[in-house]
Amino acid sequence: MAARINSFREIAKRYDVVLCDVWGVLHNGVQAFASACEALAEARAAGLTVVLITNSPRPSPMVKVQIRSLGVPDEAYDRIVTSGDVTRALIAAADKKIFFIGAERDLPLLEGLGTQIVSSEDAETVVCAGFYDDETETPEHYRATLTGLAKRKIPFICANPDLVVERGHRLIPCAGAIAKLYEELGGEARIAGKPYIAIYRAALGEAKAARGAIDLTRVIAVGDGMPTDVKGAQDAGLDLLYISAGIHAQEYMNESRTDEAKLAAFLKKEGASPKYWMPRLA
Repeated sequence: MAARINSFREIAKRYDVVLCDVWGVLHNGVQAFASACEALAEARAAGLTVVLITNSPRPSPMVKVQIRSLGVPDEAYDRIVTSGDVTRALIAAADKKIFFIGAERDLPLLEGLGTQIVSSEDAETVVCAGFYDDETETPEHYRATLTGLAKRKIPFICANPDLVVERGHRLIPCAGAIAKLYEELGGEARIAGKPYIAIYRAALGEAKAARGAIDLTRVIAVGDGMPTDVKGAQDAGLDLLYISAGIHAQEYMNESRTDEAKLAAFLKKEGASPKYWMPRLA
């Protein structure tokens, strides 16, 4: 079982770099978690480099503006790497007639890549940043369109591998849920965000640019999502601090209390082996 910690201070001296998830750890889509922001700001003041690593489909400059509006201070981190940043390389290498799935706010993902947005019938590539309306839609709303695209073997680029995220006290579906359905229909999904290694290489590259050579044994990842944060950190060979009050809380929490036996069973079932855990980063 992972070691329970009460404060990031307890382990900070063991590390030089923190790769920290954003949605679910630093904010819930509505407001920032003040204690998490304070913990990262304190870590930076102690000499650690903090790189935020997020499955947001938006390029990092846009995410910086977004999280600032939610109350995440600039002092909480050094750099940001987004799934959108690393996905742009996939889009650049793909055929340029794009059927785009996502909200209008996510269109900057395509800027400067020479793409042309077309209908699903004319598409040579699908780029999915999310739902047109994530408040009302489910992947089933897209089944008919995806079935036709999968039959034509159109590659599907997913800019946000998350299946769900917290928004306030609700779970909202993400692009990863649409990609999952596309694969079930026999289509090919191309993904560069968490848990895939491309985003970790990019984040470690940003850490190296910020502080110089780094030792991977002195890098810790922080996150709450099993298929993304946890799997990605483990596949990259990094220590992990698991935030238990995130998207999987219903598996082992009663109100605000963690049933540690249930948590241990859940981690074992998921094949997860974080080094530490705490309910919220603090």
